[in-house]
Formats: sequence, C-alpha cells, structure tokens
Amino acid sequence: MMSLQWFDFVGFAGVLMVLGAYAALQTRRMDGNGVMFSVLNLVGSAGILVPVWYAKDLNWSVLFIEVAWMLISAYGIWNATANRFGKRP
Repeated sequence: MMSLQWFDFVGFAGVLMVLGAYAALQTRRMDGNGVMFSVLNLVGSAGILVPVWYAKDLNWSVLFIEVAWMLISAYGIWNATANRFGKRP
C-alpha cells in the first residue's frame, strides 16, 4: 500500500501551482509577463523538488527541469519587476 508523507503533499501543492498558473494563462486570467505568473512557477517548481529530494533514488531529469524552471521563473520575476519600475534600458 502506498503511504504519503508530508513532502508528497508539498509536491502536489507545487504541481497545482504550476498547473494553475498555466491554466490561468491559457484562459487569459493571468498575464504571462506579470510577476504573479513567474512567482507561482518559481514556488511551484520548488515545491515539486521537495519530494524529489527526499526520494530514495534521485530523479536527475526532474531535478534538472525543475531547477531550470526556477531559474527561468526568477528571470521572469526580475524582468517583470524591472519593466514595472522602468529600469530596463
């Protein structure tokens, strides 16, 4: 029987954040260039990494894509913030 641990629920919450942000983007309820979209993706991908970290065997492909997702999301936050405050060249 499968037993879920606390870190599995953190992972599920992360998945829901990423999917929710994507659904909001596709239904035009959220701007893909806004800070909130990137924040949801950054926090969601970090949440997805939590159960990966606690797994018996590290899943390198998931680790790679989620770290890349976090870096891209961090750039999106920086870019959206810079655009909002007019600090872009």
